[in-house]
Amino acid sequence: MGKPENSKKVVPRIEYLLVRNYRALRNLELKNIKPLTVFLGPNGSGKSTIFDVFAFLSECFSIGLRKAWDKRNRFRELRSRGSDGSIVFELKYREKPKTPLITYHLAIDETNKGPYVAEEWLQWRRGKSGKPFKFLDFKEGAGLVISGEMPDEKDERIDEQLDSPEMLAVSTLGQFVKHPRVSALRRFITGWYLSYLSADSARSIPEAGPQERLSASGDNLPNVIQYLKEQHPEQLERILDTLSRRVPRLEKVEAEMMLDGRLLLQIKDAPFASPILAKFASDGTVKMLSYLTVLYDPEPPQLVGIEEPENYLHPRLLPELAEECRSASALTQLMVTTHSPFFVNGLKPEEVWVLYRDERGYTKAEQTCNMKGIKEFVAEGAQLGDLWIEGFFNVGDPLTNAGAPQGKVTPAKIEE
Repeated sequence: MGKPENSKKVVPRIEYLLVRNYRALRNLELKNIKPLTVFLGPNGSGKSTIFDVFAFLSECFSIGLRKAWDKRNRFRELRSRGSDGSIVFELKYREKPKTPLITYHLAIDETNKGPYVAEEWLQWRRGKSGKPFKFLDFKEGAGLVISGEMPDEKDERIDEQLDSPEMLAVSTLGQFVKHPRVSALRRFITGWYLSYLSADSARSIPEAGPQERLSASGDNLPNVIQYLKEQHPEQLERILDTLSRRVPRLEKVEAEMMLDGRLLLQIKDAPFASPILAKFASDGTVKMLSYLTVLYDPEPPQLVGIEEPENYLHPRLLPELAEECRSASALTQLMVTTHSPFFVNGLKPEEVWVLYRDERGYTKAEQTCNMKGIKEFVAEGAQLGDLWIEGFFNVGDPLTNAGAPQGKVTPAKIEE
């Protein structure tokens, strides 16, 4: 299997996630998150909600809190039913290995005028001992920040006032060079790539012109193929080599310009003299090509989210796609949702979190490496997806909607 380019590139890694009061995520805490993290569960277990946490945070930084909020119908749809208080997100991440763990805390509330940032802070501990301290601390649009490359507790704290409590301090102050740690987090979050790939979208015939990154829906796939062909032919060769091994007899993929200036994606199978149009290729071939284009990006995003990659792919391809995801996680952090045991068969116990609903209908998660006996079964040659289907996990029954332990039944209609 070919390795992506820039194999020595260092990327930030999220190690911890806390979510409170966000839809079905009433109080979800994930520790020891790995470079490749997969959320497994039956329909209705909360996979889409976890995926949307990353989408919501990314949109808050790219289009603003109000627009991200309004897209989701405000507190009526966002706050967990039966709960009050702020919606809270907390990330712990390292910019590089062996650097201090940084905590980003964001609490959002709402008045009759709309959403506002109730609390936002960044915290770290410089040495191995001593108490963590906040080098950015804001409430409702006003607060303090310590500037400099390595903020220290003894450094001067600068008062800052934002134009509106709707504004995120990290997003605003992160645009200034004098706040490099804040800027690094802003770049990290705004650079997240969340995929909602559709085979039909990837078959589109867009206007010609190279584009560096695949869109969320994949509708610019021909443009990305054109870009790779012109700027990174060796990376395109890696993609096609991998695709030809995953899809037997596939020989070539071309993006050809039509007379009207649009790009036509063509796929050639070895037995045939002429290529066929992408619209006539199988859904699995088009989606696998799209995923490999994301995973083998010459300048990959620092976090990639992929929702249910198993759709339209043959089960035999899924463990191999899991292998490609693990290879790509050397250069990016991958968050994947799935309900496919075939995909999970290609994973390790520390990479998989099983989601289920508790008796109140809220999403809970358990890492399979912490489940009794699972690591021992895997060490003896068992595969995680098979163990899930055969009932060896103590949570997340694939044949129930809620998947709660001890066969408890949760309310039938709860938001995901």
